[in-house]
Amino acid sequence: MPIDPIQLTKQLVDLESTTYHEAPAGEFLSTYLAAQGYVIERQPVPQPDLAKNPAAGTGPRFNVYASLPGVTPDIVLSSHMDTVPPFLGPCREDADFLYGRGTCDAKGIIATQIAAAEKLIVAGKRVALLYVVGEERDSAGALLANTTPKGSRFIINGEPTDNRLALASKGCLRVELRAHGKMAHSAYPELGDSAVDKLLAALHDIQALPLPVVEGIGDCTMNIGVIRGGVAPNVIPDKAEAHILIRLVGPPEELQAAITKAAAGRCEVNFTLKLPYMHMRAIPGFDTMIAKFTTDIPSLTNWGEPFLLGPGSILVAHTPDEHIRKSELLECVDLYVKLANSLLG
Repeated sequence: MPIDPIQLTKQLVDLESTTYHEAPAGEFLSTYLAAQGYVIERQPVPQPDLAKNPAAGTGPRFNVYASLPGVTPDIVLSSHMDTVPPFLGPCREDADFLYGRGTCDAKGIIATQIAAAEKLIVAGKRVALLYVVGEERDSAGALLANTTPKGSRFIINGEPTDNRLALASKGCLRVELRAHGKMAHSAYPELGDSAVDKLLAALHDIQALPLPVVEGIGDCTMNIGVIRGGVAPNVIPDKAEAHILIRLVGPPEELQAAITKAAAGRCEVNFTLKLPYMHMRAIPGFDTMIAKFTTDIPSLTNWGEPFLLGPGSILVAHTPDEHIRKSELLECVDLYVKLANSLLG
């Protein structure tokens, strides 16, 4: 029987596989694809240091690469197995939609790619599949996969683009600020040195920095996503930190220098992730869009010319109401086949 992308999406969404805890999805895909006749290669991806990243896991995590025996692919379909937390429970559905974590970002995409690969293989195309871990955090899986490319000429990466081909995607710069001070009783602030005050002053100046705008692509945006510090209202805090994510529309070097200068003397600055803005070419017959988000594409440069396409809306990804229209899943199967045929001739 042909692969049913709707049913496969439901099976994947039922699995809890938030970043650093992707093994259930990897195990499922390894078994499922092996049953379809693929040769499976697992690529172990190390867990981060728990001391530096308390959200890290302790269990195994691995990429899944699947190809037919002895085949060097011309084209690879790829997406990510991890989802943002929290897990929202088993997949729910009504007549038109599937609901749950990963329905559009990106388990529904994985299901449509597997169904499309089946059709392409029947048509004689040399196709493989690559599903990675860690996209939602640091692209660790993609970076590791980039060290072992398989000779493909093209890679089609799947993210929610409303079934439109992306002409560009923003890059990202992740910044971690850490301030240090001296703890004291809050009744005697002159005896202490507030790390929170230093952090807030640095953040104020960083938020005031001018951010670049590129016509036709959009503006660079900044989000202060995490702030931590202090132990109690009556204690002068000796430690504080903030994590910032900047969506890039150009080179990061000038902005990095400005952030470092704004924080000087107040905070340590670490740039923990830097992914560049990407431009991709149009293909006749496809609706197009500009992706304001970042993908694994900058970390998969050795896998061929990149394209970005997938069902679902990024506007509901990472939300409690994540969902995808069933008809959009079915439509994207045909779009993947159409794109691959356009590229391979």
